[in-house]
Amino acid sequence: STTMAEPALAVKVLLFAALREKLNKSEVEVQLRQGATTTDLLDSLRAQYPSLAPLLPSCAVSVNRQYLTNDATELRADDEVAIIPPVSGG
Repeated sequence: STTMAEPALAVKVLLFAALREKLNKSEVEVQLRQGATTTDLLDSLRAQYPSLAPLLPSCAVSVNRQYLTNDATELRADDEVAIIPPVSGG
């Protein structure tokens, strides 16, 4: 029997605008370790989806529809994370 020392945390990430176009998906699920923060989440996204890496630094991150003021917000299993690229003015 396999026992997981650290239960994984599955977080649903909503993608918008350019991110959505790059992956052709409106959401992805990222597996993180328990106690992971939004910083860890962005690192995981970079690793899983290298095409997003150049876009992520300029994106806003919201958790449960609240924009983050710092990068180290701890995530919980039922959190809804959204990653929103800057709106390019015409």
